[in-house]
Amino acid sequence: MNTYKTSDEQEELQVRYEKDYKRYENLPQPHYTDLEFVIDLQPELRQGDFEVKITTRNVDAIPIDSLHLNLPNTYVIIDIPGAELVTDDVDLDYRIYKLNPPLAPGAELKFTVKGTYRTEGFENTVSFVQLVNNGTFFNNMDLIPQIGYTTQNELSDRNDRRKHKLPAKEQMPPLTADPSKRMHTYLMHNSDWVNVRTTISTSPDQIAVAPGTLKKEWTANGKRYFQYELDHASMNFYSFLSARYEVTREKWTPPTGGKPIDVEVYYHKAHEVNVPRMINSMKKALAYYTENYGPYMHGQVRILEFPRYFSFAQAFPGTMPYSESIGFITDLSNEEDIDMVFYVVAHEMGHQYWAHQLIGADMQGATLLSESMSQYSALMVMEKEYGRDKMRKFLKLESDKYQRARGGETEREQPIMKVESQGYIHYNKGSVVLYCMREFLGEDTLNKAFRTLIDSFAYGAPPYPTSLDMYRELETVTPDSLTYLLEDNFKYITLYNNRMLSATAKKASDGMYDVTLTFTCEKNHADTLGRETPVAMNDWIDIGLLGKEKNDKEEGAIIVQERLRLKSGENSITLRSTELPVKAMIDPMHLFFDRVPDDNEKTVELKE
Repeated sequence: MNTYKTSDEQEELQVRYEKDYKRYENLPQPHYTDLEFVIDLQPELRQGDFEVKITTRNVDAIPIDSLHLNLPNTYVIIDIPGAELVTDDVDLDYRIYKLNPPLAPGAELKFTVKGTYRTEGFENTVSFVQLVNNGTFFNNMDLIPQIGYTTQNELSDRNDRRKHKLPAKEQMPPLTADPSKRMHTYLMHNSDWVNVRTTISTSPDQIAVAPGTLKKEWTANGKRYFQYELDHASMNFYSFLSARYEVTREKWTPPTGGKPIDVEVYYHKAHEVNVPRMINSMKKALAYYTENYGPYMHGQVRILEFPRYFSFAQAFPGTMPYSESIGFITDLSNEEDIDMVFYVVAHEMGHQYWAHQLIGADMQGATLLSESMSQYSALMVMEKEYGRDKMRKFLKLESDKYQRARGGETEREQPIMKVESQGYIHYNKGSVVLYCMREFLGEDTLNKAFRTLIDSFAYGAPPYPTSLDMYRELETVTPDSLTYLLEDNFKYITLYNNRMLSATAKKASDGMYDVTLTFTCEKNHADTLGRETPVAMNDWIDIGLLGKEKNDKEEGAIIVQERLRLKSGENSITLRSTELPVKAMIDPMHLFFDRVPDDNEKTVELKE
C-alpha cells in the first residue's frame, strides 16, 4: 500500500534512470502549447481528482516517432489516441509511447492526463503535504508529466557519481550564443509559452485560485466552483490554491491610462498585519516596472498565503504564493529594520517581467536574467520607498552574505555572467553588482539597456536569450572609461583588499575640517576554485566621511563622499567637511566586495 524507499535505494534508481534513458536526452519531443485543467478538491479529506486536456506541437523540422514522459506519480492515467505504450518503467515513473503515425513538423498531438490524490493507510511521510484542510498549494507539475528525458533526475553530487562510475556532470550547460543550444528555457524543457484554462472546485467555505482572470463562479452539489483563464500566454509554471481566505482588493491604474489592474491579497484572517505593506509594494512595483520595463500583461496581481509546510515566496504568472512564515506574521514594528515584506513582494513582482516575460535559455547565466534582475528591480522600488540609507544597509548585508557563502562552495564559483543557479551569486552578489552599475551608469541609462532587452525578447519564441545578450546591452550603454568595471562585475570574480591606515582631521581657518586619509588598495581576480591573482588597479571608488553611529547596528550617515581614482598600493588624499567626521571609510555604499571589510574604515583623529 505504502512503499518505503531508503536513500540508497533512491540513489540506485537515479543511477538507473541515467544509465537506461540518458541516450534519449536530445531526442526531439513535442512542446506543450495549451492546457485545460479540471480539478476537484476535497480539502477536509485531503483528497483531490484532476483531469488535464493537453495540446502539444512538434516544433522541430523532423517527424517525432515517440513521446517520452516523466510522470508526476504512478497513479496517473494517460490517454493518447493512436499511441502505443512500449515502455512503462513503474519504479522510475518513466513511459515511452510510440506514435503511429509519427508526429509531423508543425502538427499537434493532444492527450489527456487523469489522476487522484488519496491518502491510503499509514504513510511513513506525508506523500502530498501541500493538500491540506485549510491552505492547499500545489503547482502544475504535480499534475502533468514532464516531456522528455530530464537531467534534473540525475545524481548531482560528484562523490556519489564517482562511486557509481558515472561521468562528471556539469552543473549547467555552458554559456554560448549558439542558437541550437538555446531552444529550451531553464525552467522546463519542451514547453514554451502556453495558454491555460482551469475549472477548480473546493469546499463551500473556501476560495480556490488558479492562474488568470476569474471568468465565472458558482455553487453546485455542495461545492464551490471557480473558472479561470490566463490573460496572456505564459510559462508552463503556475499554481493552484484553496483556503478559507479573507481577501483585500484594490485597483491600480496605469498613469498613462488603460485598464485597471486588480491588486489582491488572500490571507488567513488572523494574519492581516502586513497586508497593507503587501498591497503598497505591489502598487509601487507596478508603477516602477511599467514605467521602466513596459506593460504588465495580466489583469491582476495576487499574493496568496499558504501554511508553513514550506518557507518561501514564489512567482507565477500574475500569482505569488507567499508562506505565512516569512511575511504574513513578520514583526516589523522596529522602524530601523529593513522591510523584508515589502522587499520580497517587490522581488516576486520583478519576476512578472524577469522570468515571466523574459526567460533565459537553459545554460550558465540564466538566473542572472531572472533572480538577479528581480533583485535589482526590488532594490529600485525599495529605494524610492525607504531611501538611500536603507539601501546602504541592505547592500552591506548582501555583501556579507555573499562572502560568507562563497567560502562554503563545494563545487565551483563562476563569475555572475556564468552563474549556475547558486543563490549566493544570483541573489546576494547580483544585488550588489547591479546596484553598483546603477551608481556608475545612472538609473535611466541602465534601465534603458534593460528595457531594450525586454523589448527584444519578451514572450519571444526560441532561441531564448542568455547573459551574453544582457552583457551586450550593458556594453552599449557603458562608456569606455568604465569598461573595466563592467568586466570586473560580470566576467570576473573581483575581490578587493583595501585598508584604511590613518584618518586625521585639522580645523582650517575658514571653520572647515581638512581630513587627510592614508590607505592601501589591492584588487584580485579569483578563479572558480578561489585562487586569487593580483590585478593592477586604477579604479573609481568612493571615499566617505561618516557622522556618529545611531547604534551598534547602524553605520553613521555619510556627510562627505567623493569618487576618486585609486591605484594599487598606498594612496593619500585630503577631503574637506563642514563638520568633524567620526569615521572615514573606503566604499561607504558597499558597492564592491572587500576581503576584510572591517578594515576599510578608521576613526578620525583630531589634530590640534
